Amino acid sequence: MARLTRRRLMELSAASGGAALLGGTAAQAAPRPAGGPPPLGPVVIGPADPRYVELTTRGHNGRFTGSPDVVHLVGSAEQVVRAVEEAARDRKRIAVRSGGHCFEGFVDDPAVRVLVDVSEMAAVSHDPERELFAVESGATLGRVYRTLYLGWGVTLPGGGCPTVGVGGHVAGGGYGALSRRYGLVVDHLYGVEVVVVDRSGRARIVEATRDSTGAERELWWAHTGGGGGTFGVVTRYLFRSPGASGAPGGLLPRPPAAVRSVSLGWQWQDLDREAFVRLLRVHGDWHRRHAGVDSPYAELSSGLTLGHRASGRITVDAALDASRPRAGELLDAFVAELTGAVAAPYTVTAATTPWLKSVLGGVQWPGGARFKSKSTLLRTPWNDRQAGVLHTYLNRGGEEFATAGVYLTFLGGRINTVRPDATAMPHRDCLFSVVHEALWGEERQTEGQLAWVRGLYRELHADTGGVPVPDEANGGAYLNYPDTDLADPRWNTSGVPWSTLYHRGNHRRLQRAKERWDPLDLFHHALSVRPPERFSSRRPGRGPTLGPH
Repeated sequence: MARLTRRRLMELSAASGGAALLGGTAAQAAPRPAGGPPPLGPVVIGPADPRYVELTTRGHNGRFTGSPDVVHLVGSAEQVVRAVEEAARDRKRIAVRSGGHCFEGFVDDPAVRVLVDVSEMAAVSHDPERELFAVESGATLGRVYRTLYLGWGVTLPGGGCPTVGVGGHVAGGGYGALSRRYGLVVDHLYGVEVVVVDRSGRARIVEATRDSTGAERELWWAHTGGGGGTFGVVTRYLFRSPGASGAPGGLLPRPPAAVRSVSLGWQWQDLDREAFVRLLRVHGDWHRRHAGVDSPYAELSSGLTLGHRASGRITVDAALDASRPRAGELLDAFVAELTGAVAAPYTVTAATTPWLKSVLGGVQWPGGARFKSKSTLLRTPWNDRQAGVLHTYLNRGGEEFATAGVYLTFLGGRINTVRPDATAMPHRDCLFSVVHEALWGEERQTEGQLAWVRGLYRELHADTGGVPVPDEANGGAYLNYPDTDLADPRWNTSGVPWSTLYHRGNHRRLQRAKERWDPLDLFHHALSVRPPERFSSRRPGRGPTLGPH
């Protein structure tokens, strides 16, 4: 396999995977605009159709390829109703694909017999009567950013990989470069249009909104970070910031016209173990001091890329609104503190880039390589022992690990001003999001690559049973980076279930929504919310109990 670019690694780490599967309410679905071209489909594709291979190999993780009996390429919510009702009638396992970035094999599970592909449902529009924006669940982040910005001058504070589908990204909460300034994507989610199934197997289109009450509002809440694959099939997301009204330019956040950025890099050959540990210590302390909304760096986006030694480099990237007074001086001071940490050569580049170009630019990777990603949410920086573990693993092995790495993203800011139970995404007290990742091309490399990333993760969290159990240092794990190892007692020896790592205190509330809105448990996968009678946090050697399909 040709070596993948660092840009690709950062995109994959920023991707928020998962199927576009969530729940609905008893409210009526929002009317769709009259007129316009008729929707695509229905297109129903079986294994003998030449299009079948295209649709069943569209997932970005080459470790998994599905073989469903049928693929429904849908163009409307009504077509989703028919596909879901058919699956419920035949008691067939169903999954939904939006952007295709699911990190695990939830969509491409061999047990999935019906695949609903929503990628052609990609409209982005403004509803002047309801004063909101509607985004169909097959739209990619890149399309959403471009249309919202060029059409109305607004955006969502989402992730940095333009090819990720909103269906999965929003499902887990969604964060990106503007999140320290504006919060998570779900902090701007007004409602969802979904297809749900009742106990008789009848499917229908319903809507849940922030203004709903009772059980209906609980379903809206479940959509604000409860994850995909649990309650139904999202067909549209409805966005409007809390308290916003009036003209479209005031309904969602407005991005900066341009961003001022710096990229700071060191070569591995210039850093010994002591210098590496000191650099991480200074980096962590600086970000902890500036995590709050009262810091002059309150809106700074920042990422640390710890590439394997075979890749050659360690990089820090940071950016501010270019129109901010003293933006350049603030970034210079940031660079000076980090470079002063170690007496080693470094490179630094600065640029001012139009905002839209900054989020859409770069080489787009088509997917297909095998990878395994593991997530940690840190409340405090890594300690010196953990920095030493990172140094050991990032120097272990040769060229076969050139595309492995650890990626750390600065959180805090407005993200942490929201109560943990205000949305289903509970991690509102964390400093960093970390992705630990191995990526490889050939099947014969799988065992060694998995051993590397699993060993790294287990040793980083050796004090808490091999996983980031929520405590003073750890917040848990981010659901949009799913990792089935957290449900496997071979890798999670903490005694703390995977549901706590992902959902913390919100899990039982999500289960109540599941019981009410998916009584057949039609929508499920290895890490989805399950009804209490079918939920088992762990089963020795097998991971989570799935129950009847």
